[in-house]
Amino acid sequence: MAHRQVQELHELVVAGQVDPTELGDMALREIVADSWRRSISRGVDPDRQGPQSADDNELERLRRAHPLTTAMPLIRRLLVDDAAEAGHMVGVADASGTLLWVEGNRRACRKGEAMNFLPGADWSERSAGTNAPGTALVVDREVQIRRWEHFSRVAQPWSCTAAPVRDPTTGELLGVIDLTGHADAAAPQTLALLRATALAVGKYVALQRLTQTAAEAGPGSCSARLTVLTARRPTWTVCRGAGAGQSVNLAPRHADILVLLMQHPEGLSADHLAVLLDDNDLDAVSVRAEMSRLRRAIGARFLGSKPYRLLEPVTSDLDGVLDALATGDISRALDLCSGPLLPNSGSPGIARLRVEVCAALRLAVIEANDDALLARWHRTGHGS
Repeated sequence: MAHRQVQELHELVVAGQVDPTELGDMALREIVADSWRRSISRGVDPDRQGPQSADDNELERLRRAHPLTTAMPLIRRLLVDDAAEAGHMVGVADASGTLLWVEGNRRACRKGEAMNFLPGADWSERSAGTNAPGTALVVDREVQIRRWEHFSRVAQPWSCTAAPVRDPTTGELLGVIDLTGHADAAAPQTLALLRATALAVGKYVALQRLTQTAAEAGPGSCSARLTVLTARRPTWTVCRGAGAGQSVNLAPRHADILVLLMQHPEGLSADHLAVLLDDNDLDAVSVRAEMSRLRRAIGARFLGSKPYRLLEPVTSDLDGVLDALATGDISRALDLCSGPLLPNSGSPGIARLRVEVCAALRLAVIEANDDALLARWHRTGHGS
């Protein structure tokens, strides 16, 4: 539906001249039609001049207590800096829809103040009607809202894209990241950018929590270490408990499984693991047999079932690289990245992760604009 048609339909809906239950028959995008219906049923005022805001003291309390606070340097590096150049603003909200930060292009941010797109403002759908961050929290997925698709008139000069952020370890909904600005803010490539940023931020928060837990537990809290950035046989080294100090060479399939379980701390079913390990219809029976052999190789204490998961803290050389990238220490990331991830593995899940790590390193090196780092990158197995 063209922008003008959406604008005209919006006017008819808020004037009560169109039955909200009929919106699905009018070529309006389904996600927008559903959101308009929710906005109407909740009595959202389309002429309200922006949602209410928390005071400074309450905002500071919310920020101090929120896990996304530690991820703001990463969000600024991945999203805010480029958004500022493009004329956009970036909003980061908690799981209730309250904006905790709004940063980016100064001119855009000043204009955003006119609709109260400010830190402390409640941009949940129940308060502000249809908008990308609020609606993304309702539907729990990435959302793009273009100009007149907003329910509130004050937001209709803007387009926006938002993606929820979850802790991949616990599944906890942490909040939402939003990009708001001119038409490009709702372009297809923006959706991919927001999705990737939200995933990176979620993993970063999970890693920070794991690091904090390990630090609180004290030295030696890691049970085992996995070495997978090598063309040689991957190794498993027990760090504490029975067999501490012992290292074993892993079968290629066992290394694949351990990396995948580390990437999915919530656990994987046999069927899901089969898909990640082999795209040629590997059956669940074969996966269960491999898991039985893996238990014998590394010790039953490390592996749980239903779903398959790691039962004790395990680190890897890959973790060190990802942690360095997340904190912007590119030089350390290059130091730690001794080679591609399991270069001989053909598992789809490993191949995808290998490409993602290589792309993340490449992008970080290019954005650093440092000739010495670029030269080091070209000498690695990734960059050659």
